[in-house]
Amino acid sequence: MPIVSMRQLLDEAAKGAYGVGAFNVNNMEQIQAIMLAANETKSPVIMQASRGARAFAQDRYLYHLMLAANELNPGIPMAFHQDHGNSFETCKSAIELGFTSVMMDGSLREDGKTPSTFEENVEVTRRVVEFAHPRGITVEGEIGVLGGVEDGHGAGGTGLEHVTDPDQAVEFAERTGVDALAIAIGTSHGAYKFTRKPDGSVLKMNILIEIHKRLPHTHLVMHGSSSVPKDLQAIVNKYGGKLKETWGVPIEEIQLGIRNGVRKINVDTDNRLAITGAIRKVLWESPEKFDPRDYMKPAREAMAKVVAERMREFGQAGHAGDYAPIPIAEMAKGYQSGALDTRPSLAGAR
Repeated sequence: MPIVSMRQLLDEAAKGAYGVGAFNVNNMEQIQAIMLAANETKSPVIMQASRGARAFAQDRYLYHLMLAANELNPGIPMAFHQDHGNSFETCKSAIELGFTSVMMDGSLREDGKTPSTFEENVEVTRRVVEFAHPRGITVEGEIGVLGGVEDGHGAGGTGLEHVTDPDQAVEFAERTGVDALAIAIGTSHGAYKFTRKPDGSVLKMNILIEIHKRLPHTHLVMHGSSSVPKDLQAIVNKYGGKLKETWGVPIEEIQLGIRNGVRKINVDTDNRLAITGAIRKVLWESPEKFDPRDYMKPAREAMAKVVAERMREFGQAGHAGDYAPIPIAEMAKGYQSGALDTRPSLAGAR
């Protein structure tokens, strides 16, 4: 099966009323873990790489590892996604490399830290859309600013300083034509999201529901949506770690989002915790071991277990064989004809 457009995966998810996890990768073992889980659960896959991952692994290494995953798993529909592109040039380079989807995070300026103005965000995101869509490439945008920092990206804070305004979300979708829209509802990058189990005072699901009502044809995205399970934290700390107590986004809140238009859910921290806990356990219990395979194999298995759990919880399990892949060239024709236009003034008229 060829690499597919993320737009196709999200359109199919909307038809089936489920969400699709987007899992960050930096190396071979993480990619293998995602594919182990996808095969176990028969799930479509969004594999995403941040700018930090592309720098760490080097573009060609990382891209060819993802290509290998696609080659070895022909029954799994798979999209390659640039996570948190900080500029037009970053997104352009991902498209030229072969990614089938990009996120232009124009909510922050190019430094990846300073909140931008609404007009700056619209301008850079629209420019990416105008470059990507004629090539059949999906574009995700962001309106509002998440809290926290991960991979050197983020404005810090709690996530409540720049919550998405529904009026601006509608205007942004209309003026840019993005396929998917990440919104800020109080979540944060990284492990330290909440100091207690989140409720309506810190996780604004009512805003998400309102935006979906007003943008029913634009796929919504939840960033910073790792659940940071207590058992994964405990394993890290049992074997020498020093994680502070923290809470992530409860699965039931993510599932509420899925029932209200969320089609892509970003997960990274949970997988990092699983990998780190497994490695710590091996080295703590068997300090004489030094072969990387002795700890990377259980690390890979631990991540695969978490990814499979999320695939089931998000509802994507069992949907890998539901549809035939649409070639990227055909997606380009769909954008050019207007058939894939998500702008409120046009999508709602179809």
